[in-house]
Amino acid sequence: MTTKKSAVPDVQVNPRDEIVMHLKPMRAFALSLTRDMARADDLVQDTVVKAWTNIDKFTVGTNMRAWLFTILRNTFYSERRKAKREVADVDGAMTERMAEKPAHDGRLALTDFRRAFEKLPAEQREALILVGAQGFAYEEAARMCNCAVGTVKSRANRGRKKLAEMLHMHEDEAMELTDQATIAVISRNPGM
Repeated sequence: MTTKKSAVPDVQVNPRDEIVMHLKPMRAFALSLTRDMARADDLVQDTVVKAWTNIDKFTVGTNMRAWLFTILRNTFYSERRKAKREVADVDGAMTERMAEKPAHDGRLALTDFRRAFEKLPAEQREALILVGAQGFAYEEAARMCNCAVGTVKSRANRGRKKLAEMLHMHEDEAMELTDQATIAVISRNPGM
């Protein structure tokens, strides 16, 4: 007896349903930009609302994550432009309230990395998160940041160099890290 396989048509994922799949990386990106959990959550919420209400502007079949990250990034910088001034976390009170992952193996602890990373300018942090931790290609990151590919590469390289200086690391030193996102941020090879 021969059974006939029924042809199942390809089912397109509803773009609104797909938004939910990107919440965790959006929150990580928002946290790297704002350095404050509450502000990061608000930024992700604003991004989801904007994406949801403008879903008709999303082209099905294109990169939803890149579209969402662009909205998130633009929302962050719009808020910064509106703000009269920034309040610095001089005493580290805000940083201390953040959740902390377990320490890395070896001499580089996550808290040391986080403190050094937070001292980088926003543009360098953004470039390192996009091409390092989030795995976007330089070209994709450049489109999201609305700048030249060389600018993203330069920001990422300057950020890596500054991190290495702040962490007192030499180029020939082996890094004994276990956190893949941190490895990717420091690595010279994006998409690790």
